[in-house]
Amino acid sequence: IDKMIPLPALKNLEILSLGRNMIKKISGLEEVGATLRELWISYNSIGTLDGLAPCTKLTTLFISNNKIKDWGELVKLQANPELSNVLLFGNPMYEGLTKKQARPKVLEHLPRIATLDGELLTGEDDAEEEGAAEEGA
Repeated sequence: IDKMIPLPALKNLEILSLGRNMIKKISGLEEVGATLRELWISYNSIGTLDGLAPCTKLTTLFISNNKIKDWGELVKLQANPELSNVLLFGNPMYEGLTKKQARPKVLEHLPRIATLDGELLTGEDDAEEEGAAEEGA
């Protein structure tokens, strides 16, 4: 599959899995945007996060191992108010960073997410780092 097409017959679609294809851009989700909760689209060739605005109920976006280079692309996900679970690792924007190093950059753009790259964000990481810094002082 190399492109996404509209799915008018699937008005109640909640989960769409298109991983491991040749998709270059997200499109055609207008027809399912009102019901789609999860989009699994890892291992494609997607370079931007355009096309997700119609998905007002989207809670889960698995888009790891694509071609997203620009951290600014994450701003587009603010149009998805219920988004809470995101997989982004394996994209060029993570290059040279561990998941833990990338986390603050993602949260800068998406402060409401609860799970990033398969790890629950509890806030404890921040407290541990602050505690370690105080002990070392």
